[in-house]
Amino acid sequence: MDVIGRQTPLVRPRSLVREAAGLRAGDPDLAVHVDRLCARIERVDPLVRAFLPESGRLHRLRAEARALAARHPDPATAPPLYGVAVGVKDIVHVNGLPTHAGSALPPGVLAGPQAAVVDRLRAAGALVAGKTVTAEFAASAPGPTRNPHDLGHTPGGSSSGSAAAVAAGLVPLAIGTQTVGSVIRPAAYCGVVGFRPTYGRIPMDGVIPNAPSFDTLGLFTADLAGAVLAAPLLCDDWRADGWPVDDCQADGNGLAGEGRWTGEGAAPPVLGVPVGPYLEAARPEALKAFAEQLELLAAAELTVHQVDLLPDIAELTRQLQTVNRFELARSHADWFTRFGGLYRPETVAGIRHGQSVAPEDHEAALRAREHFRDRIAEETGRAGVDLWLAPSATGPAPPGLDSTGDAVMSLPWSYAGLPALSLPAGPAAGGLPLGLQVVGAAGADERLLAQAAVLERALGRVRGVSGQGVR
Repeated sequence: MDVIGRQTPLVRPRSLVREAAGLRAGDPDLAVHVDRLCARIERVDPLVRAFLPESGRLHRLRAEARALAARHPDPATAPPLYGVAVGVKDIVHVNGLPTHAGSALPPGVLAGPQAAVVDRLRAAGALVAGKTVTAEFAASAPGPTRNPHDLGHTPGGSSSGSAAAVAAGLVPLAIGTQTVGSVIRPAAYCGVVGFRPTYGRIPMDGVIPNAPSFDTLGLFTADLAGAVLAAPLLCDDWRADGWPVDDCQADGNGLAGEGRWTGEGAAPPVLGVPVGPYLEAARPEALKAFAEQLELLAAAELTVHQVDLLPDIAELTRQLQTVNRFELARSHADWFTRFGGLYRPETVAGIRHGQSVAPEDHEAALRAREHFRDRIAEETGRAGVDLWLAPSATGPAPPGLDSTGDAVMSLPWSYAGLPALSLPAGPAAGGLPLGLQVVGAAGADERLLAQAAVLERALGRVRGVSGQGVR
């Protein structure tokens, strides 16, 4: 039995790059790999509760591994994720596994064809280790998952199981979704990398909707190199823009080098900090750590501009909630009519709120979003900023499992549909992880991941960054 505590075998993130390379080299053999995978899930997950229980997991994965090996008798020529175990959030349909969406609704009611993102994972050679826990319908009613760093704290939500599964080393890659902050925040709370692409970059086919105007698929990995490996396999129309992606792929944990910009033929990224009411929503311990992170980046000879970008965060919050609640109610109109008594109180409150929103108010908030997107693009260009920086969450994971935390630090970027990344950025005073949120321009996901490599190296100098323990 693992000893429970902050410095325990519960926190053992695994490098996706190293694991994928090993499996394609035949080390370990797929059968051995599957047995080890299921043994760790069986040993650790009763404590973390990242996965939905599955009585036949070992039998299913052994059969899928045999079929995969038969299709690719030479692992060296197999697809890039050959044999890699992946966790999939339980609002994403997977053939052969029921979808519960964290709810008490009959799973047959929620059934649907396999999601396009799972098609892409399986085409890349991945094995679906199982469904990961989600807040009910990816809203605010928490699931049972615990934070591997401290089992008395939330892992965040709504992609709680996916973030915790990667942090606990159950899988090196997991899929989540973000409507407001459901990838970036749990990634920060669990000390892993979370990548939320530009809105629409990964098809949402086969995913139970929350608010379709915001819903975005994302992923969790132990380090930036893992996100760099996985993102091109899942996102539409991935481009090699000539940015130094290979530089962060070369080392399995992305922490090699001197922490200075090394992209040949490309200027170092200019960093922007949106000072004002938005940043002030973070708690003092998060702001203190953020200031220290900015000092590290400045020491790496990166330019940091302070910009009063989001003075209207309260109004943006109101507009986002108008769209979110209206669309949540619309997404659940049929199910809620038939099964409303099975919904949890937090979800019921959100749906009831949405039912009270007038269609014209929803349309006005969507128009306001278009103006906001234009304003962000204009002010970004005017300030000469390549990447925006902010804390990934208002602070470390709060105690208790009755809340998934505050999503405000992700709110404006999700409202605009911009790509965002959470990088592990050292521990807070109490030892729980913190994250640095890095936001790019719409459609510039490739550049965001490439330019973030220098940030990860600089942050790697912080003692205790989770990425330094990646196996």
